[in-house]
Parts: sequence; C-alpha cells; structure tokens
Amino acid sequence: MSAQSIPDRADDRIAESRIMELHQLKRILEAALLAAAQPLSLPQLSALFVEPEVPTHEDLARALEQLGEESADRGVELKEVASGFRYQVRQDVNTWVARLWTERQTKYSRALLETLALIAYRQPITRGEIEQIRGVAVSTNIVKTLEEREWIRVVGYRDVPGKPELFGTTKSFLDYFVLKSLDELPPLAEIRDVEEFEAQLTLGPAAPADVSDDDADAEEQSAADAAAEGGPSAENEDPDNPVTQAAAAADSAAPEQNA
Repeated sequence: MSAQSIPDRADDRIAESRIMELHQLKRILEAALLAAAQPLSLPQLSALFVEPEVPTHEDLARALEQLGEESADRGVELKEVASGFRYQVRQDVNTWVARLWTERQTKYSRALLETLALIAYRQPITRGEIEQIRGVAVSTNIVKTLEEREWIRVVGYRDVPGKPELFGTTKSFLDYFVLKSLDELPPLAEIRDVEEFEAQLTLGPAAPADVSDDDADAEEQSAADAAAEGGPSAENEDPDNPVTQAAAAADSAAPEQNA
C-alpha cells in the first residue's frame, strides 16, 4: 500500500462521516420543527445540541436548505418567517386539512383589515392618524382584538399634546402572514390584489372567538358616536380610498379561519 493511499482513505472516511452527520442533523431538525408549536430560530435549533456535537452555522443552514428542497412535493413546506423556521401546510391542500377543525370559523371584518393594513404600511402611526386616513372612527374593540392577537403593539408616543400612542406591527404579525420582514409586504400599489397574501390567514394560530360580529357592532357604535360629536363617520367613508378597496378585496378573498 502506497503512502499516498492512506491519506486518501482517511479523507474518504471523513467525507462519509460528514454525510452521515448531515443525515442525522436533518432528522433531528425535522423532528424538532414538527414538534414545536412556534417557529424556531437558528440559535434555538443550535441549542438542541451539546458540545462537542454542536453543528456549525453552515451545517445548520445546509441541513435546512436540504429539508426545504426535500419537502417540495409534500403537503407541507419548510418556511422561514420573522421568528425562525417552521413547517406549515401548503395552501393547495389546506382546504382538506382545515376540515380537521369543526368549530365555528372566524372571519375578519373589513374595518379590522383596513386598520391593520394602515398600521403595517404607515407605522408608526397613531389612532387619530388612522381615523383621519380612513375617514371613520376606529373601534376600541378592533384595537383590542389586534393587540390580543399580538399583531400590533405600542412602540412609542407621538411628541404632541396628549402624547398619543404610536402603533406598529410585531413579529407575530410577520409570522402569521409568512413574512421574514416588512420589506416583503406587497407594494401598496398592488394591494388590491391581495388574495395570495390574505390566503395566509389560514396558516396562523386559531382566534379565541368570532370577532366579525363584535367588530361590526363596535364599528357602527363608534361611527354613530363620532357622527353625534361631529367627528368622522362611516357615511364619510370614501369608496375610492385605496385602503378601503384593499380591505374590501381582502375581505372577499380571505378564507375563514378556525376559531
């Protein structure tokens, strides 16, 4: 046996070991992601291991990339969102999977979707600024619902008399709509075609209760109160307002969500 063949065989054994290690790493990551109730970040995935078996960042990235490729023809897909990585049901099979949940489904009101859209695109923004743009009073129930869903939060206060709260979106909002960052929001000019974006509503966690009826009642009451005070009302709502049109399109396109 030549001296040259010894290092060659050693290199081959190392390469085979690396292949086996990658295979096991993929199995561990897949199991963890399927078992987790929330997306897992790279640091969280790395924390599953102890020295000396902690994989490198490159190994984790390679394993996740391969898992994503291997799920191409499956009913689930591996997606990266703001909080990390997760497996989720593919949209083309969601109609069947959704039948697992037989409870009353939640459908979001146009007023709630309009408010959420304005916060997402104009953040940080105050409640008064939302009302000025929409031309209608914002129901307290809508803000409460968005905060309870952890889609929005108070990010500061406007430096004007009264110090009104400034609202912004959260990581939970990005995760729910399968976005890694706000940069992935569709351009505002294209917001009338939000079917693909709104379809992600079926992938988020279940809402605690049906919110559409309560939202509608609260919105009507707020509009009536505002009209009595000479403030913005639903009668002044402009049907040509792009936010109004976007919310109308979203409301008609959004599938019902399990409660």
